[in-house]
Amino acid sequence: MSGGLDGTGTERAARRDGAVRAAVEQGLLGPDVPIVGLLDVAGIRESAASLRAAFDAVTAPGTPVLHAFAVKATPLVPVVRLLHEEGIGVEVASPGELALARAAGVPAERTVLDSPAKTPAELREALELGIAVNADNPQELERLDALVKALPDTASPLGIRVNPQVGGGSIEALSTATATSKFGVALRDEGAREWVVRAYLDRPWLTRLHTHTGSQGIPLTLMAEGVAASYALAEEINERAGRQQVDTLDIGGGLPVNFASDEESPTYAEYARALREAVPGLFDGRYGLVTEFGRSLLAKHGTVVARVEYAKSAGGRPVAVTHAGVQVATRTVYAPGAWPLRIAAYDGKGLPKEGPDVVQDVAGPACFAGDLLAVGRAMPLLEQGDYAAALDTGAYYFAHHYAYNSLARPGVYGFVSDGGGGVSFATVREEQRVEEIVAEAGGGHADALTAAVRRGGAGRS
Repeated sequence: MSGGLDGTGTERAARRDGAVRAAVEQGLLGPDVPIVGLLDVAGIRESAASLRAAFDAVTAPGTPVLHAFAVKATPLVPVVRLLHEEGIGVEVASPGELALARAAGVPAERTVLDSPAKTPAELREALELGIAVNADNPQELERLDALVKALPDTASPLGIRVNPQVGGGSIEALSTATATSKFGVALRDEGAREWVVRAYLDRPWLTRLHTHTGSQGIPLTLMAEGVAASYALAEEINERAGRQQVDTLDIGGGLPVNFASDEESPTYAEYARALREAVPGLFDGRYGLVTEFGRSLLAKHGTVVARVEYAKSAGGRPVAVTHAGVQVATRTVYAPGAWPLRIAAYDGKGLPKEGPDVVQDVAGPACFAGDLLAVGRAMPLLEQGDYAAALDTGAYYFAHHYAYNSLARPGVYGFVSDGGGGVSFATVREEQRVEEIVAEAGGGHADALTAAVRRGGAGRS
């Protein structure tokens, strides 16, 4: 997959345009349903195929490779099922994510559990199921010691996560290999490397080694440097053990996504080549590999489309007030410099809007002034009844609802184009009903506090 606009980029844009038009025509979007999330099924399948092909091209034949989707990126069961059928496993970081993966039918042997705060119950469940676990710290390793004794027949591959401390990228919050990152054993801290080596030598059942440098904002060279540090540690452990004790390297994921255009860059092929150049021994067949990509598999294939409820002007600048804001684009609203989104304009029929560019704001429905998807954006003028589409939102957007103002979660639909202009939709997640909002807000316990006050009233002065 080239990732350029001469191929998949323009094809993806065309599929998106067709889906927006069809959503309006078929009633998925309109005055009574003013916001939806759309997922491009063909695009998701293309990304999965691209990932597999990129690593197949550089890996020795017969090398076991598990590409595990980071469920946190888009925690929707039908998405996880689709990726599973495309040969992608799962990386989970909570009991909820594990439950989603199991509901999607992903088997234990294709599941990896990573989390900095696993409870004893979570660890026991993982070992009983045979799920791979990466211990985050010495205290967690002590818990695994006890569980391995209690469950000697567990099929779970076990390892330790290390922080290579190679530095951060342009987004500090997503840089997981800084000097003070909360993740893993800080490898360059005094005595830490020797502790890790000794932990393996004392525990023959530790056979994996995990690292993760970060995601958005991390350059490929830094990602490769982090993997190289993990590889060198594995080589040291195996040399001192006198055998290949570490047989699998979990190199994390986090391939950055280009949010500035329809071009896919960097590509999985570029990353795989960068790894081969920096760590050639990684692909010679001696080590199995696990990857944990999330955002890069889904971001380009999702679109949030919202109706323009009102078009107004403030200070001489047009403002389109839409139904997409902080509840679906939390990162963009609170950190617009780090997470800018492209906005595409569509008319009331769902067709790409034409006309001269006009500098305008695109606002959301929440009751605070900063609820803005875009500020001072030049694009065809959005008018009442038009639609604003937030592009590249297939990961960490409409699946991560932020219930500001008790705004409802939007419905999410996957779409498939038939090549002749027709589009069919499949429900991924239904729109949240007002009754569900009330229930989640304690509607079934409306009298709980007033009853408590009445019970304790005799003691009040």
